[in-house]
Amino acid sequence: MSKFIINQSKNLMGEIKVMGAKNAALKMIAASVLIPDKITLNNVPDIVDIQNLLNILTENGAVIKRIDHTLEIDTKNLSDQNPNPKLVKKMRGSIVLIGPYLSRFGKISIPQPGGCLIGARPIDTHLKAFEDVGANITCNNEFNHLELKENMGGDVKLAEASVTATENIIMSQVIGTQKTVISNAATEPQIVDLANFLIKAGAEIYGAGTRTIEIKGVEKLHSLEYNVMPDPFETSTFVCLAVVTDSELKITSCEPNHMYPFLDIIKEIGVNFEIGDDFIFVRKLRGKLKPTKIVADIHPGFSTDMQAPIGLVLTQADGESYIYEKLFENRLGYLNELKKMGAKVEIVNSHEAKIFGPTPLHGAKIDTLDLRAGATVVLAGLAADGETEISNIEIIDRGYEKIEERLKALGAQIERVE
Repeated sequence: MSKFIINQSKNLMGEIKVMGAKNAALKMIAASVLIPDKITLNNVPDIVDIQNLLNILTENGAVIKRIDHTLEIDTKNLSDQNPNPKLVKKMRGSIVLIGPYLSRFGKISIPQPGGCLIGARPIDTHLKAFEDVGANITCNNEFNHLELKENMGGDVKLAEASVTATENIIMSQVIGTQKTVISNAATEPQIVDLANFLIKAGAEIYGAGTRTIEIKGVEKLHSLEYNVMPDPFETSTFVCLAVVTDSELKITSCEPNHMYPFLDIIKEIGVNFEIGDDFIFVRKLRGKLKPTKIVADIHPGFSTDMQAPIGLVLTQADGESYIYEKLFENRLGYLNELKKMGAKVEIVNSHEAKIFGPTPLHGAKIDTLDLRAGATVVLAGLAADGETEISNIEIIDRGYEKIEERLKALGAQIERVE
């Protein structure tokens, strides 16, 4: 198992480039199943989750070439055999293969997916939505088997505004003669990006980014080239990096319009920054950070994936802050890791916490609990006095490309130890 050894690294300087959005790229790779031809995706991050999904498709006959951050995917000879269960269990994101496989092959058996251990994350919303469009579903403790012999389309009301359920239904409905209306759809930017990708391939999708999405099935989709949107969660991580290390950093190749209400909160607590068309420049702090209240909720609320790094920032705010995590019951565990480093926090219950600041942080031996928690403790290690050792960093590799190399380029003292 690999680990990071980190020493305090204040006053970092320079530019750090944001990679393509993992959560957008994964869905476009899955959507390649719908296009039995070659597609080209640019700005694809070189991370473990992406490679795991590519391995699933390659094993089933897809031909994939990568040059730097560009992928060429050809699924012309993709077989209808079920995705390898061992590979599927490595990543929760593999559930987005359900929609494309049902559309192309009419059936799929897929095990309960893996991923970050951040609470109960059942796929009931997906399964109910697939039933609404005519799928027959049988489940046991290990597998979900779905068949879609006749795609009926119709009205699909999601039980919750799930991002992946919204994407799954969109992908299952773009080919055919049916018309489908999704209500209570998720509105995240990556859904708009997936819709734009499919529209460029010939799909008819209306209303992506709103709570109601209409899909008119088409006969087929065609080959295309597409640029994946920048990763908003990586962007927020780097903004918080600048704040906790008292650094001036320019975060480039990002999309500031995707960063609200995060940027509103950052401004509210006293962070000084400038934004341009594709950058955010974070300046050194002029005074004390102010405490605040964070409610992590579905879009357009404060993103749950930005909750952990802002929680770290609030350990340095002057006063009592409050976090309410509405979506997941185990996403506050990183605060226990920060307590090992000197943070003063009170975890009220699995959804609520109080943070008391400012508190100086010190080095400690820390575990990586999930992807965003892992990135957060890396930032904490850079801010803390002394040496920090972070274990299970393979989890961080799932979503951040060569994070230690990119931080070193800014002056950070961080080493990967195998």
